[in-house]
Amino acid sequence: MSSAIRWPAEAIWEAVVPDLPGFTVEVLPQLDSTNSELMRRARAARLEPVLLVAERQTAGRGRLGRDWHSEADAGASLSSGGSLTFSLGLPLAPLDWSGLSLAVGLSVVQSLHPDLHLKWPNDVWLQERKLAGILIETASVGDSAATRYAVVGVGINIGPRAASGLATPPAWLREVLPGIDAPQALLRIAAPLVQAIKAFEARGFAPLQSRFNARDALGGLPVTLSDGLCGTALGVDGVGALRVQTAQGLQSIASAEVSVRLLEPPPYPHL
Repeated sequence: MSSAIRWPAEAIWEAVVPDLPGFTVEVLPQLDSTNSELMRRARAARLEPVLLVAERQTAGRGRLGRDWHSEADAGASLSSGGSLTFSLGLPLAPLDWSGLSLAVGLSVVQSLHPDLHLKWPNDVWLQERKLAGILIETASVGDSAATRYAVVGVGINIGPRAASGLATPPAWLREVLPGIDAPQALLRIAAPLVQAIKAFEARGFAPLQSRFNARDALGGLPVTLSDGLCGTALGVDGVGALRVQTAQGLQSIASAEVSVRLLEPPPYPHL
C-alpha cells in the first residue's frame, strides 16, 4: 500500500550515512510498535542501523509499560495533524549508558524549538504538558560484552489531540511551529539525533549536563517521587541522575523506574 505522505527519506539518508555507514530509512504504513519491530529484528540478529517510521501504530509503548497514545491510531491523518512515531536502531558501545535518554531528549528539543523543556527522565514538555516521549531498549549483540543494539523510540504529538485518559495533559508541536507536519519534524530531528547519540557513545553524558539543566522542566520545583519521597528538584548530575533535596538530605535518583510528579504546576506564562 503506497503512502500519500511524502517522507524525506533520501535527504535523511544523505545527511546520516556519513556518520553511520550502512544506515537505511524505512517507512511502513502500519506497525504494532516501531520499538517492538526493531527489537524483534535484533533478536533475529538483524543489527543494521536503521530509522524505522510508522505512519500508524496499533500497540505503541511508553516507559513503565504504558501505552503510547497516538491520534493517528484513531484515524487522524499525519499530514493534517496526528503524531510522529519512529525508532532509531544502531549498535552502540558507550563506556557508560547512564543518561542516554536525557541525551536523546536534549537533541530532540534542540532540533525543534527553544520553548520546549525536558522532564526527567524521558519526556518533552511544553509548559506543564507532555509533547513527546522517549523509550530506549537494548538487545545483546552476539558474544560482545561492550556492544549492544540500541533501539531509541520517539513519539511526538504534531497536531491537537484530546486529553481524555491521559495522566498528563497533552501539548502538540504546532502550538510553537504552526503548519509543521510529521515529515518536516522528522527531517529536523533525524541527523542531529544520530550525531548526538554517537557523541554520547564517545564522551558520555557529562558534556551535556549544563545544557540539559538549562532545559530542565523540574529545576527548583517541589516534586514527589513514586516511592513517596518529596523534595526540591535541583537538576541532574554528570551521569544524568536527578538531584532532589529532601528532608533526609540530597538524593540522587538514577533509576528509570522512578516516576516524578510536580507538587504544583510550574509558573510558565501562557503562550
